[in-house]
Amino acid sequence: MKEYSACTTILVGKNASIDGTTMIARNDDTFRPITPQKFIIEPARHGEKKHIKSWLNKFEMDLPEDAQRVPAVPNVDYKHRGYYDESGINQENVAMSCTESTYGNERTLAFDPLVKDGLDEDCMQTSVLPYIHSARDGVQYLGKLIAKYGSPAGNSVLFSDKDEIWYMEIVTGHHWVAERIPDAVSYTHLRAHETVNYLVC
Repeated sequence: MKEYSACTTILVGKNASIDGTTMIARNDDTFRPITPQKFIIEPARHGEKKHIKSWLNKFEMDLPEDAQRVPAVPNVDYKHRGYYDESGINQENVAMSCTESTYGNERTLAFDPLVKDGLDEDCMQTSVLPYIHSARDGVQYLGKLIAKYGSPAGNSVLFSDKDEIWYMEIVTGHHWVAERIPDAVSYTHLRAHETVNYLVC
């Protein structure tokens, strides 16, 4: 049997849903049919230092001392597969889903190469979701981390709150682009001519 692997993202604006809610979803194609994951709740922290270190490269950083409570679904075998918290919603009802592979072309990567030990998808959600207050804030917060630490791979990241959905692509070592999804639109694929708002770095 041939193995196929392709992440698919679904984004639904608040005026495209029946009850006025924003929706984001993404499948997890991972590396095998069944990769055991656990459901956990990371408690809120106040004035408590925490350090994160990747099991897939040499990335590590100190996390802010104050963090919101968030649910997560990391890999059980994180020492070999990485954390990959995948998706969650923080205490301020900001949702995030990451780890969709995205690829920059050779010309952009020649200009800004990937950073081998940068912030990769295995630690991305843990480093962002507990500290953001809106979907737009999520884009800007992650963008600053990518500018500082670099990225070792291309990734697409989804953010939503009760009013907005943002789709972000990290395509090179330090550069990214993000699009606000129109309220009245649902996407399974993004098309540039429907752009409403961009954040670019």
